[in-house]
Amino acid sequence: MQNTKLFGDLNSNNILIQATDQRELDNMEMEVRLIRELSGTEDFQLICVPVQDWNADLSPWPAPAVFAKQDFAGSAEETLGNLLKILNPIISQKLGREEVSLLIGGYSLAALFALWAATKTDLFQGVAAASPSAWFPGFTEYLQSNPIKAGFVYLSLGDKEHKTKNPVMATVKDSIQQIETMIRARDIPCVLEWNQGNHFQEPELRTAKGFAWILKRKAQK
Repeated sequence: MQNTKLFGDLNSNNILIQATDQRELDNMEMEVRLIRELSGTEDFQLICVPVQDWNADLSPWPAPAVFAKQDFAGSAEETLGNLLKILNPIISQKLGREEVSLLIGGYSLAALFALWAATKTDLFQGVAAASPSAWFPGFTEYLQSNPIKAGFVYLSLGDKEHKTKNPVMATVKDSIQQIETMIRARDIPCVLEWNQGNHFQEPELRTAKGFAWILKRKAQK
């Protein structure tokens, strides 16, 4: 996590946080432009936190591989701890001037990590989970007894993501609908947006839509 990248208005108190891989970092300028266009504001900074091992660093607990051959190591606790170490000096620097809003999001397994992180701490005011890996073994059961602590949550999924021969990943549609129901049951404002296509279509746009929604929702409070 030594190569944290910053985008947007670095003086803004609206801080977006996203775990990324190298491919996402290469396209981050596009995502930031889309967030500006969709939210109608430039009042945000985006902190991108690259992870070394996607499946290991973002999975909340160990689980067997569901595609390829790499198991999930379940190192999200360590990743969150490192992330909070990055955020603490930023928060301390801004405290006393204005309210600081921490808004966490991501795509795919990073989106699942964002949802999970919001059950571990109440620091995050909003969550933008674009096409999260809601199929992850045990995650919906985990949320039943470990509720999200954020003030509002954006969820999205491609309308063809569940159409796969992989029996675990095929549960993603039912799982994300269960997650939406659980969040709403706790009176947390939540939206589930359906995008066209499978999991690999327009990830930058889908993530930007999520961040734009929570920025607008935060501005309404």
